[in-house]
Amino acid sequence: MKRFIEGVERTQGTMFPAQLDEYVAEDNPVRVVDAFIDTLDLKSLGFDGAVPAETGRPSYHPAVMLKIYLYGYLNRIQSSRRLERETQRNVELMWLINRLTPDFKTIADFRKDNGTAIRNVCRQFVLLCHKLNMFEGGEVAIDGSKFKAVNNRDKNYTQRKIKARIEQVEESIARYMEELDRADRQPELTTKMRVQHIKDKIASFKRQIDDFNALEKQLQQVPDQQISESDPDARSMATSGRGTGMVGYNVQTAVDTKHHLIVAHEVTNVGHDRSQLANMTEHVQQVIEKKGLVAIADRGYFSGVEIRACELQGAVPLVPKPITSNNRALGKFDKRDFIYMAQSDEYLCPAGQRAPWRCQTEERGELLHKYWPSACPTCTLKPKCTTGDYRRITRWEHEEILERMQRRLDERPGLAITRRCTVEHPFGTLKAWMGATHFLMKRLPNVATEMSLHVLAYNLKRMINILGPNTLMAAMRR
Repeated sequence: MKRFIEGVERTQGTMFPAQLDEYVAEDNPVRVVDAFIDTLDLKSLGFDGAVPAETGRPSYHPAVMLKIYLYGYLNRIQSSRRLERETQRNVELMWLINRLTPDFKTIADFRKDNGTAIRNVCRQFVLLCHKLNMFEGGEVAIDGSKFKAVNNRDKNYTQRKIKARIEQVEESIARYMEELDRADRQPELTTKMRVQHIKDKIASFKRQIDDFNALEKQLQQVPDQQISESDPDARSMATSGRGTGMVGYNVQTAVDTKHHLIVAHEVTNVGHDRSQLANMTEHVQQVIEKKGLVAIADRGYFSGVEIRACELQGAVPLVPKPITSNNRALGKFDKRDFIYMAQSDEYLCPAGQRAPWRCQTEERGELLHKYWPSACPTCTLKPKCTTGDYRRITRWEHEEILERMQRRLDERPGLAITRRCTVEHPFGTLKAWMGATHFLMKRLPNVATEMSLHVLAYNLKRMINILGPNTLMAAMRR
């Protein structure tokens, strides 16, 4: 073929490089993986087998297995069987682990048996980033996202699901019973094999109902009234799409707003974010160790107790308050139209009337104060205010914390865009790396290990893009 670039004949002899090292460029990311793991003290991080036993068959060094996994997750190869194949054909991986070829079971067992140590390695890289002044801005965006577990939705049960499935099975039984009655009336129209098939199906459906009833009894003993058969720790969770959901885990991350590195992460099986703000802020402060840390989150994190806990930690939370009242949509006054006067501990209503303190109550462990004006029955603005006898205003005992936070939010109107552009991109990147099946392992501790490997690979790639491979390797060896 003329005028085309031609390859080398397959039967032609070639002179391969004398060293495998010549196949790997000096700025290849695989060299960064090698440099980082070689600087770790694997024994202090908790890896099994870091010190070899004096007897028995020799094992692979934990550094070898860790290099395989970090390289694999960096290149979107999470399966132990695929990693086994890569060790036999991938030149970069051959270079990284000196042509060792562990089998898939050995590779899989390493990840399963060293979960805590692997999570410590992820933390070590975050500490390295902190040492290199990557988090000097002192501001993080916090968010959560749902990741699929190894559990089909049909293998997840709640009271509502069991009731719906029993109804479906009963409808199927009724349909087959009608067909069986018709066969009794007109036996010449139905073969004996068909009749036996119908009876077998009815017996099968009845066994299903018995199984569902047994599951319903088990649900009574489970705290959250939910059972997952494939992965017992996975939970059914609502997603952002209306009426949609998945069986999986809620992954929390705190992302630095300057370099978009994941500073802290945690995997939970709680379907909402309301109780995660203080916990994530504490994880970040353990790394950054800086007072006045600014923590930005969305409305799903709004909780007075959590926001107060953040302030007690020395952090500065910025969480917009969700509008739960429908008064504004109905053309009525909402709580924002009532002005609190701290000196006299009373509110001023839109009609100019004073609403003094009346009583206090406790709800869900929170102390709430109640206020209402005496002039409500004769007020001309009452139709726009309340349908009851008096308009009652509720104030949390630490409401001033929320008011201070709202003033800070008013000073930064573009904060929602900053949060969205910072924290949602890593989630999209990680889910693209994972593919349609997000997690490969079962149970919460194992899933947390898998997530740590993904976060470590993400942060490593970010640092390579920010500093370059050679600069990053030089910083690691210091």
